[in-house]
Amino acid sequence: MVGCDQFLTEAPAPDQSFDSPIEGLTAAQRAIFARGDEAFGEVFTFETGLGPIFNQPACERCHVGDGRGHPSTNLKRFGQNLGGGLFDPLIGYGGPQLQDRSMPGYPAETIPVSANAISERGGPLVVGLGLIEAIPDSTILGRADPDDGNGDGISGRANLIYPPSFLGLPSGPYNGKYLGRFGRKAGAINLLQQTAMAYHQDIGVTSEYLPIENYNPLAGGAGGDPIADPEIPGGTVNDVVLYLQTLRPPLRRNADDPVVREGEMLFASIRCGSCHVPSMKTGRSPIAPLSEQEAFLYSDMLLHDMGTDLADNFIEGEAQEAEWRTTPLWGLGIVENVLGGTPYYLHDGRASDLRIVISLHKGEADSSRLAFEQLPPDDQESLLEFLKSL
Repeated sequence: MVGCDQFLTEAPAPDQSFDSPIEGLTAAQRAIFARGDEAFGEVFTFETGLGPIFNQPACERCHVGDGRGHPSTNLKRFGQNLGGGLFDPLIGYGGPQLQDRSMPGYPAETIPVSANAISERGGPLVVGLGLIEAIPDSTILGRADPDDGNGDGISGRANLIYPPSFLGLPSGPYNGKYLGRFGRKAGAINLLQQTAMAYHQDIGVTSEYLPIENYNPLAGGAGGDPIADPEIPGGTVNDVVLYLQTLRPPLRRNADDPVVREGEMLFASIRCGSCHVPSMKTGRSPIAPLSEQEAFLYSDMLLHDMGTDLADNFIEGEAQEAEWRTTPLWGLGIVENVLGGTPYYLHDGRASDLRIVISLHKGEADSSRLAFEQLPPDDQESLLEFLKSL
């Protein structure tokens, strides 16, 4: 008789998955986490509020297993770069995000011919975000060097954002603005903004925060689905926010392996850590397990000019055409676990080989890229093994 264990799969090891909560949550917080987890996985239909224009029907479609998205789920943002730092998001043409799918009988959006900036982006990992949100502004801004005052060729700077009215925030501390943290160009201030906007823009689901459907010029305005707005309560958005805040960061693997440790030293010696800062400490948080913790994110959370190969001509807040927020590297070594065995890297998933990723790091990263290329082959492999341990 064949044993059942030959037919049943096992749960992945904790260091091979993304979808676990941080330890130390209260019973009430665990209950909200469970509700948020369910909402994050809900697949909307046209009868439950999907659309009328949208990109995907569920949060989880772009963040499978709380990991990064497959390139087939990439979304596009568009606008008109007018030069001199001026940018028109082409709101009247449905910008700045293209909703390329729609309910039957309703037109999906198209990119207008006037758009000369098209930014394709994949869904990032959604783990460890509560730790990122809890890092004090002063810690992040303390690393900014917009004029490269120390002459090291690296001039990280913050993306400062005016708060959308639905956040209900007072005028921000930086000439009315707040520090942007989330999104590929740090265009969102906090997880509430990121989550409410994702429901609205990516899924076409209205909430108490954003109760009006997306404007679609091809349909002559907003609206078009049969469900009354808002389509989900603010409480559902809040549940997803806490879910995202309390997903634990990925666990390290093979950290004590001699090859990995050698790679870690090389990572530091060629100054990759100037932007991919190994850790930052959180401040006080209303969620106790997030308070005063060392977050090993490998990011400075600042914008950097990455050169023309990665430039998208798209301006977002104060982020310019070639600038991107430093992507945290935690989880880099297991992204393929939720992508059918193939990893996809960079903001648009264009590369599956870390050597290619490094070769595209130009602009402010040029000196580190060149230093990597000049390393002996064995040292290059050690550095890559270190990256895969994160």
